[in-house]
Formats: sequence, structure tokens, C-alpha cells
Amino acid sequence: MVLSLVLGSRMISWDELIAGLFQPEVDSYGANVVRQRIARTIFSLFCGAALGVSGALMQAVTRNPIADPSILGVNTGAALFIVIGMAFWNISTASEYIWLALIGAMITAVFVYGIGSMGRGGATPLKLVLAGAATSAALSSLVSAIMLPRAYVMNQFRFWQVGSVGAANWSVIGTFLPFLITGIVLGVIAASALNALALGDEVAKGQGVRTGVLKLVAAFAGVILCGATTALAGPIGFVGLLSAHLIRLLLGPDMRFIIPMSAIAGAVVLTLSDVSGRIIGSPGELEAGVVTAFIGAPLLILLAMRMKVRSL
Repeated sequence: MVLSLVLGSRMISWDELIAGLFQPEVDSYGANVVRQRIARTIFSLFCGAALGVSGALMQAVTRNPIADPSILGVNTGAALFIVIGMAFWNISTASEYIWLALIGAMITAVFVYGIGSMGRGGATPLKLVLAGAATSAALSSLVSAIMLPRAYVMNQFRFWQVGSVGAANWSVIGTFLPFLITGIVLGVIAASALNALALGDEVAKGQGVRTGVLKLVAAFAGVILCGATTALAGPIGFVGLLSAHLIRLLLGPDMRFIIPMSAIAGAVVLTLSDVSGRIIGSPGELEAGVVTAFIGAPLLILLAMRMKVRSL
């Protein structure tokens, strides 16, 4: 958090940091920069936490070690509905973005899981990844088809689609907070049952777990977190993949630890990516979504090679 407040195209001194945080009567340029970065930093932490928990939940529900909202096409589904709203309903507010993104994310998640479940063996990790990739490619084509004839939509969408927390303000944070709390609370409640689900559906049922309800609740929580974040910050990828794998490596497979700690790891990953983008792109900035993709794509290839896309 301190790095996010201090580093960027305008470096902040210690005195300016103290003035911006604790001395509201000071009206210097550096103090005002710090005050503007506070909302951005908090929003970055919240978005990273949401994506971290969303990735952990999707990996648990699908028993897929490389599940992530961006890999399974959920981000693209949210993006499609936002583009439809921009093109045909002239949406412009954060609340409108969120509801459309949630609808698109939910429909896409159900569709991808349904396609991946077809055939022998059910929803295997490889089939889910392939279904997500195919769905994402098809939806991306629809996004382009809607945008290309409409220059005003393209101008509005091109800044959003990269994925950035730079447009944060307190109003956006207030709109996002209920979805963040709801998703994380549902995830924490489902954590113990998800441990049983990791042993297989039959074992979980033998322990009294209603697997269908559990998967629905956990997937709903993951989609809420992913959809709300995508609506307000754009389709930032790989944060859930990075966070959940880091925590599983450090703390083991217990979802009671993975879910809350993935929130912290996701917040750290996204905030550090945002700070790195500001430093690398100075005097402008490189959006956080570009940085996370640059880190996450090689990690995905490495995981696929080492784990051979096996189930959790």
C-alpha cells in the first residue's frame, strides 16, 4: 500500500506522504497526489482480493488446477454484455456495468461448464479449458462485430478492455463493496464443504455434503466476484491463477486457509502489478491487466506442462 501511494509517474517524498494522509490542511501538489492515490490503492486491493478468491473457488468447484475467470471465458462473457449495453442501451454508470457484467459472466460460466461436461468423463480439466478457450474466441468475435461499425463504442471500450484500476474513485468503491463482501462471505462459508468435494463427489455425498447446492453456491460466489471486478476494472486476467497457486504451495490444500489467504495474495499481486505498470510506463503508465498477463501467461504454460492438466 505504501509503494502504491509513493511510486508512480510522480514520486512522493516521505513528508508529502505524511501530509497527504494525516494533514488535510496541507494543499501541496504532492499531498493531493497521495490523496488521489488512496482510492486507487484501496480499489486495487479490493479487486485483487475478489479475483484471488474467485480463482480459488473456480479451481475448487471444477477441480481444475488451472481454472481462472480469464481462462474459462467468464471475463469475455462479461465484456460482451457490457459492449451490448454500450452499443444499444448507452450505459455509462458503474451500477449498470456491474449488473450487465454479472449476467454475462453467469451465462458464460454455465455454458462453458455445460460444454465441458459433455461426453465421457464429465467436466475434466482439459475439456473445461478447451471449452473456455473456444467460448472466449467466439464471444470475442461477437464483441468485435458489435464494436467495429460503432466508433463511439470502440473508443469507450478500448480503454476498458485492457484492465486497469486507474479510474477508481470512492463512488466506484462503494458500488463494488457489497459484491465483494457477498462473494467472499459465501466462499468462506463453503470452504469446509469444498474440502470434502476435493475428495470426489461420491465421498463428499457420503459425508453429507449436497454437492449440487455446494457447486452452485461456490460458483455463484466466484462469478459475482469476477463479474463485478470485470465491470469496473476491465478484464484483468491471471490474478486468480497466480494467487491460488501461491497460497496452495505455501499452506497446502485446505480451502479454509486458501480462500482468505487468496484474497490477500490477490490484493498484493494486483497492487504490485499496478505499481509496476506505473513505473515501467513512466511518465505515462502501463495498465495492470497488461502486467498480470505478461506474468500469468508463462506461468499457465509452465503449469500445463508440469501438471499435465490433471485434476486437483
